[in-house]
Amino acid sequence: MLHPPRRKLRSVTAVSLLIAVMALVLGAIPSSAAESDWWTPTARPTPDAQVNVTGEPFKGTDAQGRVKGFVDAHDHIMANEGFGGRLICGKPFSEQGVADALKDCPEHYPDGSLAIFDFITKGGDGKHDPNGWPTFKDWPAHDSLTHQQNYYTGIERAWRAGQRVLVNDLVTNGVICSVYFFKDRSCDEMTAIRLEAKKSYDMQAYIDKMYGGPGKGWFRIVTDSAQARKVVEQGKLAVVLGVETSEPFGCKMILDKAQCSKADIDRGLDELHDLGVRSMFLCHKFDNALCGVRFDSGALGTAINVGQFLSTGTFWKTETCRGPQHDNPIGNAAAPEAQKKLPAGVSVPTYAADAQCNTRGLTDLGAYATRGMMKRGMMLEIDHMSVKAADQAFDILESEAYPGIISSHSWMDLGWTERLYKLGGFAAQYMSGSKAFSDEAGRTKALRDKYQVGYGYGTDMNGVGGWPAPRGAGVPNPVKYPYRSTDGGSVIDKQTTGQRTWDLNTDGGAHYGMVPDWIEDIRIVGGQGVVDDMFSGAESYLRTWANSEKYEPGKNLAAGASASASSTEWWDPFTNFAPARAVDGDTGTRWASEWKNDQWLRIDLGAVNPVKRVTLDWEAAYAKSYRVELSEDGTNWKTVWSTTAGDGGLDTARFAETKARYVQIKGLERGTKWGYSLQEVGVHSN
Repeated sequence: MLHPPRRKLRSVTAVSLLIAVMALVLGAIPSSAAESDWWTPTARPTPDAQVNVTGEPFKGTDAQGRVKGFVDAHDHIMANEGFGGRLICGKPFSEQGVADALKDCPEHYPDGSLAIFDFITKGGDGKHDPNGWPTFKDWPAHDSLTHQQNYYTGIERAWRAGQRVLVNDLVTNGVICSVYFFKDRSCDEMTAIRLEAKKSYDMQAYIDKMYGGPGKGWFRIVTDSAQARKVVEQGKLAVVLGVETSEPFGCKMILDKAQCSKADIDRGLDELHDLGVRSMFLCHKFDNALCGVRFDSGALGTAINVGQFLSTGTFWKTETCRGPQHDNPIGNAAAPEAQKKLPAGVSVPTYAADAQCNTRGLTDLGAYATRGMMKRGMMLEIDHMSVKAADQAFDILESEAYPGIISSHSWMDLGWTERLYKLGGFAAQYMSGSKAFSDEAGRTKALRDKYQVGYGYGTDMNGVGGWPAPRGAGVPNPVKYPYRSTDGGSVIDKQTTGQRTWDLNTDGGAHYGMVPDWIEDIRIVGGQGVVDDMFSGAESYLRTWANSEKYEPGKNLAAGASASASSTEWWDPFTNFAPARAVDGDTGTRWASEWKNDQWLRIDLGAVNPVKRVTLDWEAAYAKSYRVELSEDGTNWKTVWSTTAGDGGLDTARFAETKARYVQIKGLERGTKWGYSLQEVGVHSN
């Protein structure tokens, strides 16, 4: 162990005294802190990064039994284990200590000349000082996308400052792995996911050991909402495992042919659930056999489109958007290094500016996977889905009143926000600069108030996205150190690792330990109201999760019921489009009317029941304008729901509970040249 010079030791002592004085000025540490420093490890390795937070982490609930705390809904602690093991340099922890954990990739030495992904993502020539501990001259940094940002003490600092939920998304990408020059392991995505899960549990054990043994540390991986709530009430950090990968369960697509089956999906979901995964994305960056993606833009979009071709044999395909929601514009920017990977004679297509939506939506296998997640009480991450896929996923969740839907880092079109909140879902925003974050939070504030929900952030650390740049030390309203935590119980100073001390004003969001400083910057720039909504995030996230676990498919009152119709299309003697086909539980059959506007389908439930929801699964021939009518006697009808903007697919009509024996779907205007055609109608009391 190295000993500092005596002069430096006196300097450190002076700083410590200054912090202690500031703590007294800002407010006394709670009395319970003097009784038991339960939050302080008894066996932290030395040397190590500092936390630089004093005071006891808050516990318990408020008077209404609600927990408090921040939620990071999107982080990648173990990304260094994915992508072939050499894309993200450094580790979040190491049994050999901080010097081993925070060192650069071998090929980055001596001057970063071979830091190829660094200069692809950051620009320039990629050159940098590769030395981590103890100098950290050039990394981690807000604009360096290839260096470890999730060292465990940074996460500890965020926890001490008030974060209570962290979603650790296990992440990789087989195509990026395969085309990247450096790797030391297989590119198989599920192999990487298994390893990252194991390493997450290893990190929990590593931290536990500092506190005296299993279960005693602050980093707690949780597998159900009740366990998570208990952890938060204890004042610790509830860590939820998620998955963000491009080909889950091997569900890639080659020349528009799915490379997986329903059996593969079931096996994959069961394995992930057994690993402790409770939320996941069905597609990410590349179209796959489950869904189309929301595009990336600019040169990065072009590079990913090249990867799309290398992975699937097809480029992205676009169409004019059908509604106000849209995917990101691809544009026609060049990405020369990526385009060199294309076979001779193949080039990236150009895209019309008015064709901004992915033609691919949610596939039948994607719908099957969505329902499979629902059966297992898992939460669906809607970000990265094309708007067509997201719309179809919403349709399925709405038809079952399933609340388990998450937008974790600003990749969902904001136009879906109320639809998400109405279901009971949770939204978080990407960790952007304090002004941009506050402005976007303001745009959805009225909806949060309406649905009484909190707000989250998605740091996406180790996610190759870029983080808030420094605002500058000379701004009139900088972060002033030390400052108080949101709950008031802790004092937070600048974070120091080795010989380097970070300051948000001059370093920006360089690593996870800067998250508390960033939240303080939001308070300064955006106001206390934004932070208050964020501080309510833990309760809202846990409520969404708990309600997902409680889900049970409601009884379909229409199943096997008697049905009649104004007309039935005749096709041939061997094809039956009778009204009963719309309530037989088989989506491979359907009722079809004659090719006229004014038509109806009537269902007799057999007895009067409370009715609150009707689902309609349209075949290609759908109604543009129609009503849902209810009656107790089959004579006197009440319109409970209507639309003039039907677009086919799966519709869910929700309305105030109404007693009825008869349900009638009244078609007013066809959406196609054909009649009306319903594959299944569901009637529900919940």
